[in-house]
Amino acid sequence: RNQSSHSRHSLNSTTRMIMMHHRKTPSSLLALFLFLLYSSSYIISVVSITSYEYIATAAASNTTFPAGFAWGTATASYQVEGGWLEGGRGLTIWDAFSHTPNRVLNNETGDVADDHYHLWKNDIELMKSMGLKNYRMSIAWSRILPAGTGNPNPAGVAFYNSLIDGLVAAGITPWVTLYHWDLPLALQMEQNGWLNPNISNIFANYAKVCFETFGDRVKHWITINEPWCVSVLGHETGVFAPGHTLALGVEAYTVTHNIILAHAKAVNVYRTLFKPTQKGVIGITLNNDWKIPRTQAQADIDAQNRALEFFCGWFADPIYFGDYPQSMRRLVGSRLPNFTAAEVALVKGSNDFFGLNHYTTQLVFNVPPQPNTPSWTNDQNVGEAMDPSWNTTLNGWAIVPMGLYNILKYIHNRYHGPIIYLTENGCAQDGSTNPLEDTKRIDFLRAYMTAAHQAISEGVHLEGYFVWSLMDNFEWASGYGTRFGIHHVDYSTLARTPKASATWYTQVMKHNDPNFDKEE
Repeated sequence: RNQSSHSRHSLNSTTRMIMMHHRKTPSSLLALFLFLLYSSSYIISVVSITSYEYIATAAASNTTFPAGFAWGTATASYQVEGGWLEGGRGLTIWDAFSHTPNRVLNNETGDVADDHYHLWKNDIELMKSMGLKNYRMSIAWSRILPAGTGNPNPAGVAFYNSLIDGLVAAGITPWVTLYHWDLPLALQMEQNGWLNPNISNIFANYAKVCFETFGDRVKHWITINEPWCVSVLGHETGVFAPGHTLALGVEAYTVTHNIILAHAKAVNVYRTLFKPTQKGVIGITLNNDWKIPRTQAQADIDAQNRALEFFCGWFADPIYFGDYPQSMRRLVGSRLPNFTAAEVALVKGSNDFFGLNHYTTQLVFNVPPQPNTPSWTNDQNVGEAMDPSWNTTLNGWAIVPMGLYNILKYIHNRYHGPIIYLTENGCAQDGSTNPLEDTKRIDFLRAYMTAAHQAISEGVHLEGYFVWSLMDNFEWASGYGTRFGIHHVDYSTLARTPKASATWYTQVMKHNDPNFDKEE
């Protein structure tokens, strides 16, 4: 799962949020809110985009999702596959990073992970047993092209052909991500990875191989997963591979620029050469936290706008509008790359859908400029904080279902109503005590799904929801101690066991409703 700056969501915590901000709410409205709070079984808290005030909204008694809504689960190649030296697979930057001491918690690696490389048939049976119809996976670039370029690796092609064929035979639709952070190590060592302007052409060639090889069965493509993590965590804070920290305020912007061009060139290849016959769709997945101004001061409201533009707009604005947000142009200046006219024509409109990964929310506030210490973080002039009333997951991310509602509304309004797929949402817990009784995860998922339904009821074109994750796995720099899976993995035996959340999610998908067990 991504490591962006990200217990149970209870009625009591919702009450505390309302009371915490009661000074901004007329007493008559507060009384109405409290009445709704205690008269409804399901409560989500939302933030009005226009007023930025807390509003408690009782979920509609009917939270049935639209017919045809795509329910699914998600994984990623490095996190589940293992088989790191098998089948002709080339090394990746995460192989190098995780084998470097003290880069990953407990010096753990993805060498074996969940051994999905050998156990994929068992995993498809897991999916079938829970009635899963959509599965988001990623292809390991270095299994297909071990050095990142050259001729396809037959063993790697055969592995993914078997996996995709198995999914289709089981009635499960594959949603395939081309890049989920495991860059071939040869490209990093020999060509400077995502800092090389030519990486966009190299990626487009890799994408073409995948479209040619798998596109007769794969109709849902995601070019790149959470590029923010590649840019900021990989090339500024250094907590992700390749671990760069020296060129603050420079590398992250360069990497993002090259990623956006790589995405657009891959989309152009698909639309030009394959979409007319394969008739699939293609987009990018962006991780976006919601941001709430800490106070109603205009400076903090302006800080919220900047924070959202530096996070969401940094990637989405070029794709939907053709350039970076003006706030970034003003604050980053010459360190922010420019698109040529030809690149604008290529990038703008290069999304059939908006892939969204969402987990958490922060309070934000204005801070003075720090011109002598440029970085993506400092360039925004924004500070972050937590509301003390918010509960958190195991890894410290705030549980704020209203944040999902609001980021969905924000994307809908800013980008003129795109089709959105929630390609990841989930909850980290540990597996030390009663690992199969993950009731807090059920509470989390129910609350976030209810918030998503609220957005749909207000016109947001959300058409799918993918739980992260199908099973516990290697969680990047957090190793194996953080568990997001709805199936428990015993890492000593690799046995998979459904958690309570898997059983619950089966019923959600069957009834098309996260509150199937509570509505009369």
